[in-house]
Amino acid sequence: MDRHQIVSASRERTPCPFRALRGPAAPRRRAPKPRENEAGGLLRIRRLLPALILVILLAGVYAGAATEAAAKAPLASVVRDVVYGRKAGMALVYDVLRPVHPNRAAVLYLVSSVWFSPWEPPEHRARDLSPLLERGFTVVVVYHGSAPRFQVPDMVADVRRAVRHIRMSAPDYGIDPGRIGAFGTSSGGHLALMLGLASDPGDPASEDPVLRQSDGVQAVVAYYPPVDLRGRVGPSLRRAALNFPPERAGEVSPLVHVSADDPPTLLVHGEEDHNVPVENSRRLYAALTEMKVDAKLLVIAGADHGFGNPEHQSRATAAMLRWFEQHLTPEQVRSDAARP
Repeated sequence: MDRHQIVSASRERTPCPFRALRGPAAPRRRAPKPRENEAGGLLRIRRLLPALILVILLAGVYAGAATEAAAKAPLASVVRDVVYGRKAGMALVYDVLRPVHPNRAAVLYLVSSVWFSPWEPPEHRARDLSPLLERGFTVVVVYHGSAPRFQVPDMVADVRRAVRHIRMSAPDYGIDPGRIGAFGTSSGGHLALMLGLASDPGDPASEDPVLRQSDGVQAVVAYYPPVDLRGRVGPSLRRAALNFPPERAGEVSPLVHVSADDPPTLLVHGEEDHNVPVENSRRLYAALTEMKVDAKLLVIAGADHGFGNPEHQSRATAAMLRWFEQHLTPEQVRSDAARP
């Protein structure tokens, strides 16, 4: 028998054992027949019911498709592999990630770990940097020459040139050249500090239009950065980036360059960092506050190098976002960006 067929079976009536106690059964009343107009209304409803169900189902499908499309929508448009310089027969590049609703401020993310700058597809970087993009910041992912071929002074020169090139090209990317921040972690934090604390206004007489631009930034965020390379450089197999003359260590040590005109600087460090001890950030923070620079130090209890604990990473990210919003985004732009 077809399992979809509706089968009705009549049951044999049995006398109710409590009928005698209840007395004779009341006569059954037939339900009144619906009036003609009511019957027509019911018929119309029955006819429309399949269509209504179909509309509801399609609405659910369309809503789901819209949600899925929104989830898959790109976080930013990408301008990839912009060449900002050349050396040793190689190109120095950065990627520009432009958010859907830009606020005209930019954050330079300096890709560096032990002064090695590994490339990744910009779409991957956009996912990692989504908190900045969602708040309207254009993010410029900067790659520098890497160890062991190059050493720290070369890398500082690279990121300085990157800032100059970005400032020169700011109109092309919808960036306000007066609202540029630098952000990095570990050696990337060191390079971000060098941009903030040891910048120059450029050389107006240079034949290279890039070198006529300032390499300064208006705000810095550095996670667990080394701040003083003096006494740490020289021949090294483990740290090839530090294999340069010791007399040059001071020129690439952020702690040496602290001055009263430095930009607002946020330092974030784990209290249990065994790679770059928290004392690095504490020393730099003390020097910055002594010079009356707008600076803040966030020490995260229990955190090690890299902020592998999601709670530690979340605290660091929230502090970074607040800092850049406070110092790169005018109040009106912040309030506009907060609207749905």
